[in-house]
Amino acid sequence: MLPKGLVRYWHIFLPLIFLGALLTPLALRSYVEIITQNRRYTNINQVPIKPVAIVFGAGVWEDGTPMPMLADRIQGAIDLYHLGRVEKILMTGDNATPEYNEVIAMQTYAQDQGIPLEDIKLDYAGFSTYESCYRAREIFGVERAVLITQQYHLPRAVYTCNQLGIDAVGYGTADWGRYQDEPMRFYTQREILAIIKALLDLHILHPKPTFLGPFEGM
Repeated sequence: MLPKGLVRYWHIFLPLIFLGALLTPLALRSYVEIITQNRRYTNINQVPIKPVAIVFGAGVWEDGTPMPMLADRIQGAIDLYHLGRVEKILMTGDNATPEYNEVIAMQTYAQDQGIPLEDIKLDYAGFSTYESCYRAREIFGVERAVLITQQYHLPRAVYTCNQLGIDAVGYGTADWGRYQDEPMRFYTQREILAIIKALLDLHILHPKPTFLGPFEGM
């Protein structure tokens, strides 16, 4: 309860509180975007050479083939590989049930375009960006990487991997203008909440991934 002397100013305090609640998430998103801006690329020819490309899962159809966003991510890794900018590809995604397997779909797509099986590594327990980055460092020993995902998601991915000990840059595949506006508005708005959760996980909560397991290396 406000002190009596301040009650008269409730009409000032309430709008300020509301404004703060509205602006804080936007400020946090801007912080993550600004701090990663020199590590994000949209021109594939400007992407620095790194040992590993990390591709984040993004959904597969019922027939087990990648959805368009995921296909674009995999294609980005394939293009980087063929340009000689990465040597290995880590596919990280959701395989929570036997019926749903993002990483096998990703592997098959890459193999069909000439990526040798020995240069592909699969992380079956990449259930979130945080878990994928955590496991990339702890399970697969990744120290330097190019992260490949859509541009709206890239700042959070780069920030997360950097905070978890990976010297990461990002290659952002197209999103706005390539996909319909309605789903892109949803993804972009949801990303604000995802950034808040990422900051909490990285700086306050420090959760362990759902699964860890033995070291595998690349």
